[in-house]
Amino acid sequence: MSTVDKMLIKGIRSFDPENKHVITFFKPLTLIVGPNGAGKTTIIECLKLSCTGELPPNARSGHSFIHDPKVAGETETKGQIKLRFKTAAGKDVVCIRSFQLTEKASKMEYKAIESVLQTINPHIGEKVCLSYRCADMDREIPALMGVSKAVLENVIFVHQDEANWPLQDSSTLKKKFDDIFSATRYTKALEVIKKLHKDQAQEIRTYKLKLENLQTLKDAAYKLREGIAQDQEKIESLKIQMQELDGSIQNVEAKIHHTEATLKDLRKLQDQIATKTVERSTLFKEQQKRYAALAEENEDTDEELKEWKTEFEKRIARLESQISKLEREMNDTETKTSIHNQTINEYIREISKLQTEAEAHMSLKNERDTTIQKVFARHNLGSLPNIPFSNEVALSLINRIKSRLMDLEKDMQDKKISNENELKTAWDHYMEANDRWKNIEAQKQAKLEIKTGILKRIEEKENERDSFELQLSNVNLSHIDEKENKMCIEVERKQNQLAERDFDSNIRQKQRELYSIEQEIKTVDRNKDIMAADSEDRVKLSLKKAELENHKKKHKKIIDEYKDRIRGVLKGRLPLDKDLKKEITQALRPIRMEFDDLNTKSREAEKDVNMLQIKIEEVNNNLSKYRKDMESRKRFIESKLQSLDRQSLSIDSYLKVLETTKEKRDVQKSKYNIADGMRQMFDPFERVARAHHVCPCCERPFSAEEEDEFVKKQRVKAASSAEHMKVLAVDSSNADSHFQQLDKLRMVYEEYVKIGKETIPNAEKVLHELTQELDLKSQALDDVIGVLAQVKADKDSIEALMQPVETADRFFQEIQTWQKQVDDLEEKLDVGGQGVKTMEEIQLELNTLQSTKDGLHNELEKLRDEQRYMEMDLSNIRIRWHTLREEKVKAANALRDVRKAEEELERLTDEKSQVDFDEKHLTEALGPLSKEKDKLLNDYNELKAKLNHEYEEQADQKRNYQQEVESLLKINSKIKEYYDLKKGDRLKELQEKKSVLESQLQSCDIRKQEISDELNKSKDLMRNQDQLRRNIEDNLNYREKKAEVDELAREIESLEEGILKIGGVSTFEAELGKLAQERERLLSEVNRCHGTMSVYQSNISKNKIDLKQAQYKDIDKRYFDQLIQLKTTEMANKDLDRYYNALDKALMRFHTMKMEEINKIIRELWQQTYRGQDIDYVSIHSDSEGAGTRSYSYKVVMQTGDAELEMRGRCSAGQKVLASLIIRLALAETFCLNCGILALDEPTTNLDGPNAESLAAALLRIMEDRKGQENFQLIVITHDERFAQLIGQRQHAERYYRVAKDD
Repeated sequence: MSTVDKMLIKGIRSFDPENKHVITFFKPLTLIVGPNGAGKTTIIECLKLSCTGELPPNARSGHSFIHDPKVAGETETKGQIKLRFKTAAGKDVVCIRSFQLTEKASKMEYKAIESVLQTINPHIGEKVCLSYRCADMDREIPALMGVSKAVLENVIFVHQDEANWPLQDSSTLKKKFDDIFSATRYTKALEVIKKLHKDQAQEIRTYKLKLENLQTLKDAAYKLREGIAQDQEKIESLKIQMQELDGSIQNVEAKIHHTEATLKDLRKLQDQIATKTVERSTLFKEQQKRYAALAEENEDTDEELKEWKTEFEKRIARLESQISKLEREMNDTETKTSIHNQTINEYIREISKLQTEAEAHMSLKNERDTTIQKVFARHNLGSLPNIPFSNEVALSLINRIKSRLMDLEKDMQDKKISNENELKTAWDHYMEANDRWKNIEAQKQAKLEIKTGILKRIEEKENERDSFELQLSNVNLSHIDEKENKMCIEVERKQNQLAERDFDSNIRQKQRELYSIEQEIKTVDRNKDIMAADSEDRVKLSLKKAELENHKKKHKKIIDEYKDRIRGVLKGRLPLDKDLKKEITQALRPIRMEFDDLNTKSREAEKDVNMLQIKIEEVNNNLSKYRKDMESRKRFIESKLQSLDRQSLSIDSYLKVLETTKEKRDVQKSKYNIADGMRQMFDPFERVARAHHVCPCCERPFSAEEEDEFVKKQRVKAASSAEHMKVLAVDSSNADSHFQQLDKLRMVYEEYVKIGKETIPNAEKVLHELTQELDLKSQALDDVIGVLAQVKADKDSIEALMQPVETADRFFQEIQTWQKQVDDLEEKLDVGGQGVKTMEEIQLELNTLQSTKDGLHNELEKLRDEQRYMEMDLSNIRIRWHTLREEKVKAANALRDVRKAEEELERLTDEKSQVDFDEKHLTEALGPLSKEKDKLLNDYNELKAKLNHEYEEQADQKRNYQQEVESLLKINSKIKEYYDLKKGDRLKELQEKKSVLESQLQSCDIRKQEISDELNKSKDLMRNQDQLRRNIEDNLNYREKKAEVDELAREIESLEEGILKIGGVSTFEAELGKLAQERERLLSEVNRCHGTMSVYQSNISKNKIDLKQAQYKDIDKRYFDQLIQLKTTEMANKDLDRYYNALDKALMRFHTMKMEEINKIIRELWQQTYRGQDIDYVSIHSDSEGAGTRSYSYKVVMQTGDAELEMRGRCSAGQKVLASLIIRLALAETFCLNCGILALDEPTTNLDGPNAESLAAALLRIMEDRKGQENFQLIVITHDERFAQLIGQRQHAERYYRVAKDD
């Protein structure tokens, strides 16, 4: 069993962090005595924290548990608790916990910095240190001590603030008892087992469904494999049939290929004939046009015409060469003229610019001379030569002005330096006087502060002296000495009386007699319990019969309440109780399956309706889009029509407008062609008239005047015709452009028509079909939902029965269990025997022993009362004696303090007089120094103002002179720049070049006129030669086209003869049609075979894909595995049920035994301790919370006569303290088998004298009973000296600790 040996405390609460405080714990009693606030409770807190890691209540997260840094005068304090204890195995272990408290800027920071366990290695005999996290340490130490953390917290080491926890609210009491019993852990284990059992039952149902599903899949897989084999046989037969058809198709295609080749040749020849016919037609039209365009058809041969053309070409070539030469010369002359004009213009611009700059230069020179005169006159710089100045003279004068400016700057610098020196001298004199004044003033202030401090100390000392004198006035020293002597004599007398009575030996003798009587009573009680075993069985039998009847009533009540609904579900039948749950479950299963099937159909139908709604919405969107597209095309076409025709037109008039525009274009084109034909007639008429001197129309001869008049008219008509042609060409181009723009709209118009007549009607048709289908699907969905609602109502009604049916079935099973237990007890009682003595004889013997025990107990209590009264009297006299001695010491100290205060007052008065003298002397010295300081400061300020004024005047004069110099230098720099760039020479040079170019330009204009006259003459000669040459070329071109037309006619005839030799096209086309029909028939047969085979192949592929699906993969193995899993899970679930029942019964038995043992000990201790007559005994009542649960609620009750009342809220503070102590003692007796430690902190709080004495006696009895146990330790902390004397007897504690704070 575990015990605590020694503990070190440092830096915890009022324990100093610099000193180590060690306490050793004795056996069987460690007694700690001291006044309030001395730190006794801190010892219990340190024990609890070392063992459990829990901070005491109201420790503010450790801030108030560690020694405060403010008290220690540090920013950080460290605390440590070191506990040495023996484990339950008898091994020595040292637990070390270290802490740190740091003061931050705005808060305190607590931190646990180290947790260490030290032990001795048994093999090498050395210390071994193991470092733990706090949480690990909190779990490790309770395990080493052999008790739970809850027992350490709530039984062994209980804080004074939590000592009355047994009488707190029910939730706190339940939590603490559950922790002590470790009930939560086992209850959770039961819940986990039950939940696991339920989950596995659900898994079994799931496995059964999976097995049924796998059986279905297994059968489906077999059918799929069989279908694949049959389809493969059919595919093989189709392949043979398709091979025969392929051979026939190849023969037919060979014939078709030959016929198509022949037909292709014939069509090629026809195409060549058609092409050449079109070409001949085109050439013939061109031939006719050229014939119509001939001015005169020449009868000469082609060779003669070609020779004429060659001669004309040579002559025309010479004329063209001469004209080209003249034109090139004309271009060169014009280019030269242009260049000369451009150069002259540039010279003119530059000359004007230079002239302007020359004028500005003269103006600047005049300004410079004037400025120099003004500067010399204003500043008296000397005499000047006459103006204008030359450049050298002006430069010399400017240098003289600049040197004067430098002299002014030097004077300014000298003036500034002299001013600074004067000011510095005056300021130094002032600072010396000011420093002397400040030193005297500082000495005066220091004296004033010293004087104030002395006055304050004098006042404090006077107050202190008065208080000490007041204390002395209330004390009579002679009377105190007399009372002290009397008290000393009285203490010796009382001590002698107490020693003469020898209470300790008499009390020990009575206790030994009482102990022997109690042993005899225990022996008789055991015999009585053995005799009462049968009676206990009978009581149990009656209780179990009552419980059995209660269960039967509850079962019958449920059946009677729901039997009508059960008959309604089972079609009028009411099955046996054992089959009720099974039949209701079987009735629910098909309803659930039907509900699930209808629910699936409902979701599918709803999905179809949603899909149709989406499609309808999509079609509506498309319709809207089509209408918008149609409207946008309509607006586009109408806007184009309006912009082209300048009038508002609808889209329906587009075709009409297009046709009208086309007609206008054709009319304008025809007019242009007619005018062009008439224009082409005027030139031949003029040529014929000039060549033959006759009228071209009537061939009447012309005189010279008539010929000139005719030619003149022809030329006028040709000119007017040319203007008319231009107008017609523009109109024709406009009409054609208008038509082209309208024609470009044709595609948009066709799209508009297509959307209106095809796209939108088709979309509306699809919308109508989808709407009809949606109505049908919606109706089907409503039907399914109606049936689903009915089935759901049936399912809900059956499911509502499941809960009461399950409850009834559970009651039935429990009835069977209770019936079996009742039968077993009845059988046991039938064969039971009895002892030798009767129950009356044993009860009589027990009463005799009890009366003897009560007599001894009364005698013992009487001795203890006498001893207690004498010891209390002695203690009171001692306390009064100590009080008188303390008063005497205090009076002597006060007298000494009065004398010391008067001496200090005399010394302070002397110091004050000396300070007053020094202060007066310093005040007299400050007057002349202050006046001297102020005079020097005024002199300094006046001198500074005067010097600054003189300096500013000189600076203004220098600034004005500098501005004039800068202006003069700027003007001079511009003049110098003009001369540097030599702009005057450049002006003369440009004027000369301009004169030369003007003379060259005049000669170029004369040459241009000569070339122009010569060029016009050559062009007139060239024009007459062109007319003759065109006539020759037209005749040659006409004869060339006529030859080409004749050649094409011969080729066409040759091709037609080739077609006649091969045969007619229609014959070959008819034969080709028959062959194509035969091929189509064969292909159709092949396609039919292909289609049939693809169906078989798709079936095979589909079946193979189905077989490859996850649901058919390894179906045989999965079926077998699922079968094994189902059987093993059913077996495991039965084992879980057995485990649950065994653990449940064990927990109930353990809780019952422990509560009986606890209440027995509480009753004995209460009756031995409590001296009142109002409460017979106290017990802990535990009730199970709800049926079928292993959770208990607890309350402390008191027995008063025949009434049992809850103690909380009905007892006094003393009764509450006593009951809590007794309950803790009982819990320690029951649960601390491996740990004999018990700590009591101020156990006599709120107890009166008799009850405190009884408690001391009870504790002494416990120590006496445990004196044979080496590991029993009782730790008592109290400030009650009387209680400490009662329990601190020499046989239990040779010494005790007295705890007190340092002064």
